[in-house]
Amino acid sequence: MTELARWTNFFVIVGSSAGALIGLQFVVMALVSDMPRTAGQAQAGHAFATPTIVHFSTVLLLSSALSAPWHGMGAPSFLWGLLGLCGLAYALIVTRRLRLQTAYQPVFEDWLFHVLLPFAAYAMLAASACFARSHAHQAMFGVGAAALLLLFIGIHNAWDAATYHVFVKKAKLD
Repeated sequence: MTELARWTNFFVIVGSSAGALIGLQFVVMALVSDMPRTAGQAQAGHAFATPTIVHFSTVLLLSSALSAPWHGMGAPSFLWGLLGLCGLAYALIVTRRLRLQTAYQPVFEDWLFHVLLPFAAYAMLAASACFARSHAHQAMFGVGAAALLLLFIGIHNAWDAATYHVFVKKAKLD
């Protein structure tokens, strides 16, 4: 049994969870879509809401790719390494968006869950690709940890956004 095959159940569970959470995120966005918005809130959406979908989608893509019947570690590790590098670049884009948006003043928790932890997860993903051929077992734990971290970051951020809209934005309308 290859190292990837040992992780199939893990990635089926994590990928399915990410897919379900993407759908749930769209439902939440539809429910708050009729609330009045200011011009700066679209900017804030790109900084706060879009990364959540990107992280869930990354986990779904990663899980799908690693559940495929690969014959070795070369191609899948290249794919997850590329995904990690793209994620690092995206984390820098999110950092810029957080700084430029004016609808909300980010606090430490926002920086932690929207910049620092995603950056760490994508870095872990990219770094584990470098060790996949020589230390496949350990590299897979790095990939699994990165996938779980992105999933939990997305859950936290989705919950944070939902509670903000319910308890802060809606309360101001009432």
